[in-house]
Amino acid sequence: MKNMVLSTLFSVAFFMVVFSAFSQVEIEEMRWGADFNIHITFSNDSTSIMDVKGLHHSSVSNYNESDNEVTYYPVKLDHAFVDALKDKKIESFVDTTQNSKDSTLVKSKTLWSAIHSNIGGGWIHFINCLVYAIESGQVDLYSPLMKRPVSDWKPKPMTESFKRTKNWECYYPNTQKLAHKEYKIKAGKGELGNINLLPESFINTFLETDDKQLLELKNPNKLAIINMVRLLLGANYLGQEQIDYLQNSVLFAVKRYSVNSLPSVIIFDDFEAAVAMTLDNSGYKIEKITFNNENELSDEIKYQRIERMNGIISKINDVNKKVFEQKLKSYYN
Repeated sequence: MKNMVLSTLFSVAFFMVVFSAFSQVEIEEMRWGADFNIHITFSNDSTSIMDVKGLHHSSVSNYNESDNEVTYYPVKLDHAFVDALKDKKIESFVDTTQNSKDSTLVKSKTLWSAIHSNIGGGWIHFINCLVYAIESGQVDLYSPLMKRPVSDWKPKPMTESFKRTKNWECYYPNTQKLAHKEYKIKAGKGELGNINLLPESFINTFLETDDKQLLELKNPNKLAIINMVRLLLGANYLGQEQIDYLQNSVLFAVKRYSVNSLPSVIIFDDFEAAVAMTLDNSGYKIEKITFNNENELSDEIKYQRIERMNGIISKINDVNKKVFEQKLKSYYN
């Protein structure tokens, strides 16, 4: 029995050491091959090949920092960002009424503020983490907590919010038909709020998918994106229990985030560059850059392009923060 316990402890310790070492694997080399694939070699000598056509493409050479839009890239979370959250405990909220002895902690009244208070960062962190939590199954949008109680009760007089939500099974429009209807109403009344900050591709995917197509959808990321749009459409109808559940589930998901997954590579077409990027606490961060015509470029040209791309990403981070803070302030005021 003693030997079995020691063996088990050794196995657990060995796994933790191996996992810890693996989770810190970095990109050793990245090159754009003649086969139009991106070839990546990692510090542990493992390799990966990515098809350029299947990667996210972006044009940044004409980026204008005065643009009043948030720039979104589908990138993985930086391991330092994840590690910083691993020791974070889910906050225990207290009664904040006037009779409470401790009114220092206040419950987050919105989904944004609840998740942001745990993970930090900005809107792009919110999007990435929420999509990941839904895709990984840590956020179950059909959890009993997310379902509305069945009731024959009707308000007198009848309210607009009741009319809009009376057919919802959950605290958000849980079918595409209901969600498209709510989107149309919100758009017509100027109530889309933070949904206007979602990437255009997210909205297009949501609007172009009906209930039948959703059932046939095999791409888990697209399914998570559609479900996130639905959830945000119902965000103003969420109660405190739903907000707390989503807050805790997203933090739990991020703390278990697999930092040893494949790197996120974005193709900057106008620079003919493949850029490995992550999302750390301050925003997007470039890890590695390789060019399609690497051997034809002088060191000076490569240096100039790299400096310019780093500068553009820095501006994007600044603008993302500025634009979201402005829209957030106007929306919740």
